[in-house]
Amino acid sequence: MKRLKSGIILFLILFLFWILLAGTDRNELIAGALIAVFISLIFAPGLSKVGCIKINPKSLLFIFLYILVFLKELVKSTLDVAKRVVSRDLPINPGIVKVKTTLKCPIGRTILANSITLTPGTMTVETRGEYFYIHWIDIKGNNIQEATESIVSTFEKYLEVIFE
Repeated sequence: MKRLKSGIILFLILFLFWILLAGTDRNELIAGALIAVFISLIFAPGLSKVGCIKINPKSLLFIFLYILVFLKELVKSTLDVAKRVVSRDLPINPGIVKVKTTLKCPIGRTILANSITLTPGTMTVETRGEYFYIHWIDIKGNNIQEATESIVSTFEKYLEVIFE
């Protein structure tokens, strides 16, 4: 209850300050209310989490960074698969590998599994608790640690900051 009270007080202060600066035009009031809610969710003590998603400036930055890293990995893996397809000897070593995730949040695990599936050359086949089973176009290791480092760790270090 104390957390909610501090969030409401912060919202009211921000919204009243907005009204003093911008006036009482309907569009200005709507914009001010939305901005005040957004800032209150980020900076009110104790209101920095929705479910298992962290809402703070650092996690918002990491969401942006995660998108950039995902796009980089997407382009990199697309070029790798394209190179394998046009190669004469088709250098693939397909198989299913077991990888381990440290993410506890179901939403974070779902985003990780989908990110793996969306990058060409890998596809999440099954999830069981902290383990994912990934179909990989070119297996580069024969133990869980090596596969986890190659597939999961790139995405996971960003998702750990965003999700609890």
